[in-house]
Amino acid sequence: MPLAGTGMLLTSMNIDAADEADFNRWYDREHLEERVAIEGFLEARRYVAHAANPKYLCLYSTATLDVLDSPAYKARLASPTDWSRQTMARFKDMLRVVARITISNGTGRGAALGVVRLRPNTDKAGAWRDALQERLAPETREGIISMHLLESEPELSGATAGIPAARNDGARDWFVLIDGTHVGAVSAVIAERFTGPAASPFPLPVSVGTYCLMWDLAKSDIARG
Repeated sequence: MPLAGTGMLLTSMNIDAADEADFNRWYDREHLEERVAIEGFLEARRYVAHAANPKYLCLYSTATLDVLDSPAYKARLASPTDWSRQTMARFKDMLRVVARITISNGTGRGAALGVVRLRPNTDKAGAWRDALQERLAPETREGIISMHLLESEPELSGATAGIPAARNDGARDWFVLIDGTHVGAVSAVIAERFTGPAASPFPLPVSVGTYCLMWDLAKSDIARG
């Protein structure tokens, strides 16, 4: 499985232009390393939008879903640094989703990421998951490295004490992730497999977007540092 672990925290947000430089410094100099250092966190990947809203996206891989409800993680949420508290208060259009990785096909990760947000019918979840196993097949397309499905956990998603701006409207959604070598390949797969008549048997996506990787931080990088 190309994604590390079986749990995932997905966050996305906008930030005012006046606060953007400090926001990026905070992510790059403090926040990602702080999160990846938590027991059970394995990796963080940070993205900027190519054609998507919100502008910024971050994926945190964890060994299991339980890590995202663990005492170690809750302790960090309850005791943010001053810089974290100030920065998070400026988030706009915040989305925070805790999810299980239920499908992960391929051999690695790419520099471009497609995100397809689906709103499943719970009565059809099993059938949809089976159908997605076939649709999330990266080996049939040039420029596509891996494809994944995240299924949200409503009880763990949404706002926390330190992130009051987080919306809960994605708490039951599924997120398809498409890793590719370039945005063109990712966009083509989204169009061919998830929009218009090709979306069937799934409903049209709640949203689609493409992002470019800013940087990737693994637990081993912190250990070497």
